[in-house]
Amino acid sequence: MTFQQLARRSLQTRLALAYAAGIYAAGVFVLVLVLVPLVSVDGAAPKGRPSSGVTTGAGPGISLTQLLTGSAIALIILVPVALALGWFVAGRFLHPLRTITATARIISAGDLHRRLDLGEPTDELTELGRTLDDLFARLQASFDAQRHFVANASHELRTPLAGQRTLLEVALAAPDGDTDTLRSACREALALGEHQERLVQALLALATSERGAARRDRLDLAQVVERALAFRRDQATKRGIDIAEHLTPAVTAGDPKLIESLVANLIDNAIHHNHAGGHVEITTRTSGTQAVLGVTNSGPVIPGDQIQRLFQPFQKLAPDRHGRRDGYGLGLAIVNAVAQAHHATLAADARVDGGLNVAIRFDSQGT
Repeated sequence: MTFQQLARRSLQTRLALAYAAGIYAAGVFVLVLVLVPLVSVDGAAPKGRPSSGVTTGAGPGISLTQLLTGSAIALIILVPVALALGWFVAGRFLHPLRTITATARIISAGDLHRRLDLGEPTDELTELGRTLDDLFARLQASFDAQRHFVANASHELRTPLAGQRTLLEVALAAPDGDTDTLRSACREALALGEHQERLVQALLALATSERGAARRDRLDLAQVVERALAFRRDQATKRGIDIAEHLTPAVTAGDPKLIESLVANLIDNAIHHNHAGGHVEITTRTSGTQAVLGVTNSGPVIPGDQIQRLFQPFQKLAPDRHGRRDGYGLGLAIVNAVAQAHHATLAADARVDGGLNVAIRFDSQGT
């Protein structure tokens, strides 16, 4: 057996020695418990009188010397027996741990679909195995989501880049191109660049939200909503959308920038995915120990089975009859990520006549 194998099995060796020591100590204790009274009896016998046998019966008794010699031999034989028994018992107890180690090594090599599945009996090691299985399942879901996100982000970024390149190539290749043509091409290129800039900002906001809340400051949701609305009222008015607000103090604790991002994206989503003459209603209130933010908007009818999908990155409703797809599909994903970072409860349901109801409940104590 190599040194590495000995090091790997050092826990089994230590357990075997511990079990053997316990068995040996128990054997010594039993012998001492039996022999001490016999030695006392033998020491109390009158001098000149032969010592009586330790055992009685029809045959001759066993002398104390013979009993001590036999006990010493038994203790010597007990040493390898105790070690072998301790090694066997330790190996049986450590078998699930070796299974966990081997499977974890396979999973760490890239096979995230493997699971431990230790089965019965239920003990501390099988409980550890189930906990690790849950961890591996979450890691697999996280990696799958990351790959999906990277693929979608690459597609979303590649599309405007390809359009910008095509636009410039066409403008440069035009044989009769003049200053006005080049100016028009430049304006379109700048518009595509702004599109890319907004997309990158949205991606950064999503990445920051998924990283979690770095600060826990006390803030009032009503004040956050008022600041967000101050920059969006004109936009809503231009689109013919009425905004109604019912803001009462709703104090919670969290990262101010992330909370502001959540509120801004929720209001932007309610305005952008609306129709002319529509409405948006925003409320903040306290319910028990929770601070509640609610946003209700009119808009297109949303199938109930599509709501959860809208809170995933790059997920959008089907384009309208003009083939338009507004936004990048990141606004509600940012809202969901910020809510999870603050351990807030997010509930959304579709309105019968079109639009969406969204309610987010924060712990008013910020825990």
